[in-house]
This record gives sequence, C-alpha cells and structure tokens, in this order.
Amino acid sequence: MIALRRYPLTATLLLLNGLIYLIVALWSGSLIDMAPKVLVEVGALFGPFVVLGDEWWRLLSAMFLHGGMTHLLMNLFSLYLIGRGAESYFSRSAYLSLYLSSGVIGGLVSLLMHPVSVGVGASGAIFGLFGALAGFFLAHREQIAEHTRAFMKDFALLIGLNLVIGFAIPAVDVSAHMGGLIVGGIGGYLLSRNPKWLLPYSVVMLCVAWMLGAYSVAHYDLHALL
Repeated sequence: MIALRRYPLTATLLLLNGLIYLIVALWSGSLIDMAPKVLVEVGALFGPFVVLGDEWWRLLSAMFLHGGMTHLLMNLFSLYLIGRGAESYFSRSAYLSLYLSSGVIGGLVSLLMHPVSVGVGASGAIFGLFGALAGFFLAHREQIAEHTRAFMKDFALLIGLNLVIGFAIPAVDVSAHMGGLIVGGIGGYLLSRNPKWLLPYSVVMLCVAWMLGAYSVAHYDLHALL
C-alpha cells in the first residue's frame, strides 16, 4: 500500500476495478463468476445494445467490469505490474489518455470481431500500457540500451503469456488485447519523443474511435450474425 502512494493513478484504477466488482458481486449474489446477463445489465459491451441501441457509453463502463474473480485478479496483477512503470515514465494526463484510448479502441475492435458477444475487462487498456512502455523504451533505446534489452525480454515474455492465455481461454478476447497494444505502442513512442504531441495524439485516437464506431453502424447486420 505504501508503494502505491507513489502511483496514485494506478492505485485509483486498482481500487475502482476492485470496488465495482464487489458492488456487482453483492448485487448479483455471486462472488466467483458473473453471469453474462448480469454483466449486460450493469454495462458490459454487447453489440446489439451498443450499435443498435446507441449505448456507446458501454465502451467505457465495460472497462471496469470483469467476468469473474480469476479474470479480475489477473487484470489487477497485470495493472499493478505495468501501471507503476507507465506512471513513472509518462505524465498523468498522458497515462490517462493512453489507458482510455487503448481501452475504448480495443473495445471497438472487439465489437467488430465479435459483434454479438458479451465483452468486459480492462485488458485492452492494460495492454495499451504494455504497448506504451514498449514505445518508451523503443524511443530511448540508444540512451538506455541495456535497460531496453532487459525490458524487451520481459515484455515479450509477458505479452506471450497473455496471448497464450487469451487463445487458451475462449472467454478472453485477444482482439481487444491487440487493439489496445497497438494504440498504446503508437502513443507511447510518440509521447516519449515529444510530450507536446499529447493533444494531437488524443484527438487522432478520438477520430479513430469515431471511424470504427461509424464502420460498425454501417456494417452491422444482426439477422445475418445470428
């Protein structure tokens, strides 16, 4: 807990995810696993509601919901490990932009790939922080060559393990992971080269999210999917 005082954003996100899970668990009467119906009722990503019902707010709410205790603990542990590093190397505003952009765009990619599935979890946003740190070390690879090589080895291992878990467990959405990873990687590299690019980066990511949403609306055919 003392260590987390140095990382208020990461601590706040950890607390929010845990608290929201506890509230939903008490409301649903189940602490270990969450039924898909319950998740949809409290804000999970679900294509028909998002695209046809115009409930785009679910792209944000789904980032703070989890399908079960194992899912929650895996994400909290990953966020604890990677969030502290991201908060050390990026400003608070950059951290939030990277986290939210990765989570939202990761959710939209998931929606495109799995238009009638129930989607929850902070994985897309967390993978965005993974990518952001990779971008940081890539941008400064000449100045901190030894640290960069060590990080890249750990980075490859963590990404590999998460992808293996994602492919092994059907409920885990790898497409959201990859979407978040790419968004975070681009942002991490650009903001490491010049922090003043935060506003342009955030605006571009907002435009990308809008375009993905518009594409989803234009090509969503519920009857063909069922």
